[in-house]
Amino acid sequence: MKRNTLLKHLRRNGCFLKREGGSHSLWCNPQTGWIEAVPRHTEVPNRLAKKICKCLSISEIG
Repeated sequence: MKRNTLLKHLRRNGCFLKREGGSHSLWCNPQTGWIEAVPRHTEVPNRLAKKICKCLSISEIG
């Protein structure tokens, strides 16, 4: 899955970028307070994208 697709999904579900790290971006869900790292690669494996969505308590992509 493209990273941009995942980031759009996170934004649509109310998450925001907390900060940028060296190789990861930290995204936060303000409703739950959970923070999850998203790698800064152009492609993110589908399994990892599902894990990120689950940890942030938002719906999975497709």
